[in-house]
Amino acid sequence: MSQLLVRGGGCLRGSVTVQGAKNSVLPILAATLLARGQVVLEGCPHLRDVDASIRILRYLGCEAQWEGSTLIVDTAALKRCEISDILMREMRSSAIFLGAILARCGRADLSYPGGCELGPRPIDLHLSGLRDLGAEITDEGGVLHCRAAELRGREILLSLPSVGATENLMLAACGASETTVISNAAREPEIVDLQNFLNACGAKVSGAGSSAITVEGGQSLHGCVYGCMPDRIVAATYLCAAASAGGEIFLRGAEERHLAPVTAVLREAGCTIVSDSSGILCASRKRLRAVRTVRTAPYPGFPTDAQAILMAALLRSRGATVFEENIFENRYRHVDELVRMGAEIQVSGRVAVVTGVETLHGAPVRCTDLRGGAALCVAALAAEGDTHISEIGHIDRGYQDIARDLQALGADIARVESPENSNPDRRQR
Repeated sequence: MSQLLVRGGGCLRGSVTVQGAKNSVLPILAATLLARGQVVLEGCPHLRDVDASIRILRYLGCEAQWEGSTLIVDTAALKRCEISDILMREMRSSAIFLGAILARCGRADLSYPGGCELGPRPIDLHLSGLRDLGAEITDEGGVLHCRAAELRGREILLSLPSVGATENLMLAACGASETTVISNAAREPEIVDLQNFLNACGAKVSGAGSSAITVEGGQSLHGCVYGCMPDRIVAATYLCAAASAGGEIFLRGAEERHLAPVTAVLREAGCTIVSDSSGILCASRKRLRAVRTVRTAPYPGFPTDAQAILMAALLRSRGATVFEENIFENRYRHVDELVRMGAEIQVSGRVAVVTGVETLHGAPVRCTDLRGGAALCVAALAAEGDTHISEIGHIDRGYQDIARDLQALGADIARVESPENSNPDRRQR
């Protein structure tokens, strides 16, 4: 097993190109099932979750192969309409395949998804919406059996703006007759990217980015060549890394309009941030200051995926910052690991209070989840001494090569073999 070894105390300087968005490419990979042909995804990030989606596609009978950073998918030969329990458990977003398979086959059988343990992420909204479109769904021993002789478009009102439910219903609605209107839809940029992909394949989808999305069903979809949007949470991670360690970095391809809640807080903390069509520049030249209460909320609010990462950046700030987590109930699992590094954090329910300390120190810590693992990297860059970060498979789910990217920004970080397997001081650059 591998670890990340981070030697903190140095400023960051340099530039890096932001990878394609994990939370965009995963629903797009499910959407390829509707295209019934070859799809070329340019700049696709090579991640553990992407590999899990590829395994699902291949299990279904589709073809998928890499050519450099381009992923070529051909779903013409789909032969199965079910996904094994083992494959479903590899990631939480595997549920997104339900709407696409149902639209393509008229039936789907799959178990509940797995992934990071951030608290309940029920798919009730997904199932309710699919039933509204005409699907019959039964649960037998944790396996969902979905049948739909015909999906018929209608207006669906989501009780919450769920990203996964919005995506699933968009995909299913493409295979329905008539028109579907999804009200109280999620507004995330990744939803817009999915709409753009579907339209590039011949669908007629409009309204993504607003609270009402319209899908005109009955269109014949075809393959296309498409490039995914840049990953806004990866960009947020590297901005917070610069804020934490100090220095000046440039993120090529990053789009600040996707990151406005994060960059607004970093500016309040004392960072200088400038952006244009080519990317985002972030400079942090002095100790950060505490900011007003950070409350996570659905887009365009502050993203829950950036909560742990920002918290790590503010560990050495002047004053105290209050965080309020309103999306997932178990999203403070990283706190105990940050405290091992000398952080002062008090948690009560959904609220965490971070009081800035003068110094952090390196320590052996472990990743508890994807974004919590990234937060440990951010904190380690500002700590004195060495930090060994274990269980980094979580990080690999969403970051193509976080060590390589941070090295390009001047960080002293390396992926090393775990101590039980080899000398932890042997660096692999």
